[in-house]
Amino acid sequence: MAWNEPGGGGKDPWGSGPNNSGPPDLDEIVRKLQERVSGFLGGGKGGGGGGGGADISKRTIGIIAAVLLIVWLFTGIYIVDPAERGVVMRFGAYAKTTEPGPHWHIPFPIESVQLVNVDEISSFSHKAAMLTKDENIVDVELTVQSRIQDAANYLFQDQTPEKTLRDATETVVRKTIGGSKLDFILTEGRSAIAAIIQERVQNLMNEYKTGLLVTSVNMQPAKPPEPVKEAFDDAIKAREDKERLENQAEAYANEILPQARGEAARAIADAKAYRDRVIAEAEGQTSRFSAVLTEYEKAPDVTRERLYLETIENVLGANNTVVLDVPGGDSLMYLPLDQLMNKSPRSQANSNGARRDLSQPTTASTRAPDPRSRTTSRDRRSR
Repeated sequence: MAWNEPGGGGKDPWGSGPNNSGPPDLDEIVRKLQERVSGFLGGGKGGGGGGGGADISKRTIGIIAAVLLIVWLFTGIYIVDPAERGVVMRFGAYAKTTEPGPHWHIPFPIESVQLVNVDEISSFSHKAAMLTKDENIVDVELTVQSRIQDAANYLFQDQTPEKTLRDATETVVRKTIGGSKLDFILTEGRSAIAAIIQERVQNLMNEYKTGLLVTSVNMQPAKPPEPVKEAFDDAIKAREDKERLENQAEAYANEILPQARGEAARAIADAKAYRDRVIAEAEGQTSRFSAVLTEYEKAPDVTRERLYLETIENVLGANNTVVLDVPGGDSLMYLPLDQLMNKSPRSQANSNGARRDLSQPTTASTRAPDPRSRTTSRDRRSR
């Protein structure tokens, strides 16, 4: 019966006697509560008041269970760093992958989380002597760097992804070096071979689902074996000399070709100018001849006589000796014109002025022949 019901005996809920003296003592209430809890934890043995003790035991169990449940739920909280990925496993099987930040999962034993660092770079070196396509032996050394790309594949798809990467690298290197010639490997082919190796190794990693990403492949300069190293050094030196001479020849060609092209263009321009000048002179002479022909058709005798006199004047004008035939005399008069011309500059100017162009037309109306000159010329021809 409840303590506040009629006939309940006047007892309080803590099993005390009738309350006739006012409110219950707080210390007494705490003491009795401790006794009840101790009785519950001690196997149900304790003070009297069995009904009230059962109620308190159930309430205490509920509180403890709630606290334990809250603590258990809080254990499911986890934080993923920016360089990590969280792999959630439910009863040991892969469930999902979480990105950086705070997350919650169902606590153990239902789910568990494994954090994987996907930004950490791991590397290893590979060195071996290999046979090339042209049946030469070369020492190859390279360094392969990788990181985790897919955390789930890295944990569950391959048991030893790092070993798989090493084995795949060795296989790809042997295949690539075996398909290349020695000169290509020793010279300009180093970077190209490294790129090919990286691509082929990554294809194998994707095929095996290792979850690894090959970030770089650094290939060291290939070296020949020690017994033939000196011969290879000589060959490399000769190749370098060849490249140097080719560069020098190319530089000389780049310097001399523009100069030669300029000279050729200048020669072509001079030839065109000479052609134009010759054509112009020929056209001018043709025009003058046509003009003389026109005058000849008008007065043939006059024009013929004029041309004859001008020709004789041009021929004898350069001669410094003149012999005069005096009519009616037996002696000839000699004039030293060379000395006279040296003394008198005017004579030289007159001599130059006397040399006229045969092509200059002179019409009968502007220049009439002197009858005396005609007679004199006839007398000379008769002699």
